[in-house]
Order: sequence, then C-alpha cells, then structure tokens
Amino acid sequence: MLAGCATMPAPANPQDAFFAALSARCGQAYAGVLASDQDADAEMRGKAMVMHIRHCTADRIEIPFHIDGLGPDGGWDRSRTWIITRTATGLRLKHDHRHADGSADAVTFYGGDTTDSGSATRQSFPVDAESIAMFTATGRSVSNSNIWSVETTADGFTYGLNREGRHFRVAFDYGRPVTPPPAPWGW
Repeated sequence: MLAGCATMPAPANPQDAFFAALSARCGQAYAGVLASDQDADAEMRGKAMVMHIRHCTADRIEIPFHIDGLGPDGGWDRSRTWIITRTATGLRLKHDHRHADGSADAVTFYGGDTTDSGSATRQSFPVDAESIAMFTATGRSVSNSNIWSVETTADGFTYGLNREGRHFRVAFDYGRPVTPPPAPWGW
C-alpha cells in the first residue's frame, strides 16, 4: 500500500540540463546558416558558418563562431567566441571578440546573466550593467537593451540577439557535423 506513496525525484534543474546537453557535444563542430533576414545582417547572408563546442569544464563552455568570407583576407572570420559559465544564481553568456592578431576588440566580454531558470533547451541572457557601461562608453548604446538567447535541442543549436528593431539569429544543424576548425583568434 505504501508503494503508491513513493515520492518522485524532483525534476532536474533546467539550467543544469541545458549545460549538460551542450557539454555532451564538447569537441564537436557543426555547419550553420544565418536564420534572420535583416539589412544589418547583409554581409553574413549566404556565408558558410561553423560553431565549435571547443572547450568544456564543469563550469564553463567555450563556443567559437566562425564565418567564411568575412576575415581580413576574405577567408574565415574567427573573431567570436560565446562563453557560457555557471554563476551562483544561474548562467552567464559573454562574448569574446578578437582581432586576427589575437588582440581584444574594444568591445569584448559583453553579455548578461539569466534572470530565471529558462528551460532545458533554451536560456535567455538580458544585458548586464557592465555591458551597458561598455556599450555607452563606446557609442553603442543601441545595444543597452540586448537580450541574447541560446537554444540546444536534439536537432541543433541556435544563437539569437533581440532588441527593439533588431532580431539576429544563426542556426546550426546537429545533423551536419563538420571537422572542427582551427582555434579562434587569440586562443
């Protein structure tokens, strides 16, 4: 009779499940496409893209984002790395931007922290105060209302940026693995 009273285990923390799903693909790279269609994205339209879940620890995942045809010599642009880390209250997304010589861009390590538990497949990162200060100081205050999102499902990975008047999105197909690219600039 007591068997019917057994307690069920609590559902996994959505952020832990999200982090584990990305970490399970560590070392793998995937082909992707521009999934948004705004004028601001024109130079990326039709370009080959690769995301590489390059390095993972228990508290940090580094995901370089490479775009063909946008590098200084017309080759691959390896300037961007998305970094997702655990914090005491959730997850943090930061953007590491580098030049081809490895030096840091004037606008780098911007991003934000989750403000809720999100889901096992999607996390959102509203811009943080540190990034707002950087954007304001560098004349990019239009970015002061950014909300970034990262999704990982059984089918693929999607990165997005949203703010009033701006909706950027790139999608990568887990069914299209590619050979991992060289390290991003500066790494």
